[in-house]
Amino acid sequence: MPSSFPNSPRLLRGGLVLVDPDSGQVRRVIALQYNPDSLNRTLQVMAAGEGGERSEVLRLKGPAVETIKLEAEIDAADQLEFPEQNAAVVEFGIQPQLAALEGLINPASADLLSGNGIAGAGTIEIAPTQAPLTLFVWSKQRILPVRITEFSITEEAFDPALNPLRAKVSLGLRVLSVNDVGFSHKAGNLFMGYLQNKERLAGKAPGAALGALGIGGIP
Repeated sequence: MPSSFPNSPRLLRGGLVLVDPDSGQVRRVIALQYNPDSLNRTLQVMAAGEGGERSEVLRLKGPAVETIKLEAEIDAADQLEFPEQNAAVVEFGIQPQLAALEGLINPASADLLSGNGIAGAGTIEIAPTQAPLTLFVWSKQRILPVRITEFSITEEAFDPALNPLRAKVSLGLRVLSVNDVGFSHKAGNLFMGYLQNKERLAGKAPGAALGALGIGGIP
C-alpha cells in the first residue's frame, strides 16, 4: 500500500531471485510480502591453523562460511479486502505463494519424468538436474548467491475450503563462495562483488585511537 506521505522513502522489500547459472538470465523474482524483523547471520572462520602447525595459526584458508536464517510472513488479509482484484487468493488462499517458495527446493516435475524416461531406456548414470542459481537480495548492497539448507512452513489460518490464509516460512540459507563454485561461475562473481563491497564499507567505518582503549601503545 503506498504511503500517504508523498516525501516518505519507498520501502524496499527483500526477496529471492532465480537466475540461469550459465547465462545469468532472470527466471523468477520472489519478493517477500513483509520484510522480516531480523536476520540471523553466522560466519564460521576458515582458519588454516586449526590443529596444525603454529606457523599457520594466522592464515585464513578461505572466506568465512556465512549462513543466514530468517522468518517470512505471508498473509492474505490485505488481498481479501479486494476480492474482485485478487481472484486467485479467493480461490486458493496463499497456496500459490507457498508453492513458488517450495519450487526453490524441488526439481521440476518435467525433469523428474525426463530422468525416469532416460533411466527406462537403459542409461546407467543420470546426472542430477541443475537447479537455477538462487540469489538472496537484501538491498543493492547485499546480493548473495545462496543454497537453501532449511525450509519449514507453519500454516496458521484457513478458509472454509481449507486453503491457508496465513503462514510463517522459516528459511536457512548458506552463502555460496568461490570455495564452493570457483571464480568463473556466476555465483563466484557475485560473491566476489559482495566481498569487495564489504571491504569498501569497512573503509568507511570510523577508526579509533589506542587511547580509547586506555593504552598509549603496543608493548
